[in-house]
Amino acid sequence: MLCAVLRAGSLPAAKTPPVAEPKLPWDWSGVVGTGQSLAVGEKGQPVKSTNQSHLNLKLSTGALPWPVDPNDTNLSMVPLTEPIGRHAPRYPSSWPENIAGETPHAAMASQVGALVKAASGRDFIGVHGEVGENGQCMTYLKKGAPERGTNGHSFEAALIETKAITRLAKAAGKTYGVGAIIITHGECDAGNSHYEDDLFQLWSDYNTDLRAITGQTQKIQMIVSQQNSQTDGSTLAQWKVGVDHPADIVCSGPKYQYPSAEGVHLTTDGYEQLGEKYGQVYYERVVLGNNWQPLQPVGIARGPVTYSKVDSSETNRGAAIQIRFHVPVPPLDWDTAMSAPHPSVEEWKNGKGFEVTAADKTKIAIQSIELFDDSLIIMCATDPGPSARVSYATVGERVRMAEPFPGTYRWGLLRDSDPFTGEVTKKPQPNYCVAFELTAP
Repeated sequence: MLCAVLRAGSLPAAKTPPVAEPKLPWDWSGVVGTGQSLAVGEKGQPVKSTNQSHLNLKLSTGALPWPVDPNDTNLSMVPLTEPIGRHAPRYPSSWPENIAGETPHAAMASQVGALVKAASGRDFIGVHGEVGENGQCMTYLKKGAPERGTNGHSFEAALIETKAITRLAKAAGKTYGVGAIIITHGECDAGNSHYEDDLFQLWSDYNTDLRAITGQTQKIQMIVSQQNSQTDGSTLAQWKVGVDHPADIVCSGPKYQYPSAEGVHLTTDGYEQLGEKYGQVYYERVVLGNNWQPLQPVGIARGPVTYSKVDSSETNRGAAIQIRFHVPVPPLDWDTAMSAPHPSVEEWKNGKGFEVTAADKTKIAIQSIELFDDSLIIMCATDPGPSARVSYATVGERVRMAEPFPGTYRWGLLRDSDPFTGEVTKKPQPNYCVAFELTAP
């Protein structure tokens, strides 16, 4: 039999039971967005979310230039619609003129408002802002970033917005705190080996500095989504940072399942769906206090199998790899609408997005994959040997996803059975498996 699958990190075997009553500590609940081009809605045209929903708000900067004084009387709270901020007049650009199109924010706020309303009948007012800088690496998003032309303002811009909103909330007789930071980023840092540490440092700095402004005691959640268009360095870090810091940072999942404009950026519908997923995760983690985690691996083993659906003859001893998963809503399932990944790689065309490589980097042919409860069995044509690399949705090709839409160059078909449907798009949103890499024993 396969050896026992080891648990990874401190991930739970099942979902934490939901809290009965949503926790709403503030009248206005803030969300700070940062990142690069996908954060500011590049290719997200035409903008669709042009009407306010659920009383959500944003800060209007009028025509004020950088640097903005948070005490300027021209600053005001206005309905949250897209575009969330002022149009970027050029590339590169920065807050307060940094927005390219539809961002995930309006859809995220609508989703959280709808979930709170359905659960408690109460109104939830989200206050959103986006300080991302198109095309910029973490170097220009972090605290103490160097200025390069218009860039390097992102972190300071978030503090300015938060100071202004805190002041305006008090004037309106409202309480205000920041519930989450969403970071839609990573392509620029695809080769950054320190990216996971950089993400955690960004969370730590925001958590310290934003709370000092609002006076809140509640820690700020960071929600990160994976980028699936460039090499896998930052993509893997965006998953792993949530495993290594599960109380403070969570990966919402990949973006390969969302409509893409050209393999990197999303369409307007894609940004709305991403916002809905951010909203679902915010509701679970911040409003309900649940330890929600994405569909992700928690253990791996290599060896013979005894399952009836899989050949367990002596010729296959050692050719099987079992991966166990944390599944948000069981059971595991396959997406049947997307085109098959790796159509031009003979060894992996049956892998549904999985990739197996021997220790010497030789591609190992995948014969079949079977799902079993919270696990799957990969049957290889030959024994990959010890220290084999098993990855999912990390190896890119020149071939993009064809169906149901032209998507990214890296994708997979594994998902859970979550019945969640987006408030804005009305489209099903099961949880798709994160891109990952593991070493088989």
